[in-house]
Amino acid sequence: MTIRVLNGQHDLSLDDALHLCRDLMEDTDFPTVKRWREAGGKVLGHFQVYFPEEIAHAAGLLPVKMRGAPIEARQAEARFGSYLCSILKTSLELALSGRVPLDMFVSHPICDAARNLAAVFGRNFSYPCQILYLPQNANSAHSAQYLRDEYARLKGEVEAVAGRAFSDDDLRASIGVFNENRALLHRLYAIKRDTPWLLSADEAYVLMAVGGLIPREEHNELLRGVIPQITARTAKPQDRIRVVFEGGFCEQPPLDLLRTIAQFCYVVDDDLLIGLRWIQQDVPLDGDPLYNLAEAYLENSSYSPVQHDLRKPKEKMLLQRLQAARADAAIITAAKMCEPGLDEQVAYSKALDEAHIPYFISEFEENMTSFDHMQIQLETFVENLLFA
Repeated sequence: MTIRVLNGQHDLSLDDALHLCRDLMEDTDFPTVKRWREAGGKVLGHFQVYFPEEIAHAAGLLPVKMRGAPIEARQAEARFGSYLCSILKTSLELALSGRVPLDMFVSHPICDAARNLAAVFGRNFSYPCQILYLPQNANSAHSAQYLRDEYARLKGEVEAVAGRAFSDDDLRASIGVFNENRALLHRLYAIKRDTPWLLSADEAYVLMAVGGLIPREEHNELLRGVIPQITARTAKPQDRIRVVFEGGFCEQPPLDLLRTIAQFCYVVDDDLLIGLRWIQQDVPLDGDPLYNLAEAYLENSSYSPVQHDLRKPKEKMLLQRLQAARADAAIITAAKMCEPGLDEQVAYSKALDEAHIPYFISEFEENMTSFDHMQIQLETFVENLLFA
């Protein structure tokens, strides 16, 4: 069954595509998910950071990133303690309020708060609520086989929800779709890195993030159409500093915050929704597809504060990201109440001090609406660098 959710909005001009993506990202009623359900499709919601969406796709489910939303958690507040990050509460609120109707939910023990999220969902909904246990020791010689077996367990749960089994060839076909998607996203980020005056931070974000709300085939069509239009833009470089934005791996900053940063800086790389770009190379299509996905997660992947891999120390990886993007400075931010993100700010600051790289530290919350204070601070930071 082929379901399309963009209502025939394909072959769009760049301006129309950006307008569509902004509208979808800012619509807290998630119309694309509702269209999928209304057409008879089933939905698997998964929490941040990384999830092997190919498994849901191969079963015919729509994988949807549960990334919270700028809404009031009226019902969800009663299900959590007070001092928790906003994304946990608003992700549950999306389900409780019916904004995002699900047939299955999967979470990950990425932090103490998220560790209990599947259980909280499970107490409130009758559909399956699972925890995907990604390897805690990514350096073990047995971690790839362990993860392959964990994916096999997940596959069985997904098949039960879908009401049908899927073959290795089905999974390989889905891997091919996601390989193309990741390649297109890497091209988008290459434009942002090499010619950032052609693509602002908020534009790149909406073009990327909408992929978590629509079938990947449609996202691929969208990106294939807009990337040549972006490179054909005639904008000229301006006198702005090049920065890396770090701290958007889980809870997402408001789109207006990214617009504010784009007024003063070229954001040449970031970790926003890094799960969509977690795997850095094509996943092989030959052999065992579950093992290939597991190995790619471990061996050909990015980094985040919630993956513990001794081969990828976070401070070193950030410095490499800055160097590869030819960045002048870093914006080190974290969501309020985010323990992993706030912890990493300390380590990142020390590493940047030692490397004599300027950095700007801030916090955000998904439902914040005022950016005047940050704008003044950021403008001062940029001017000090430009006119030092």
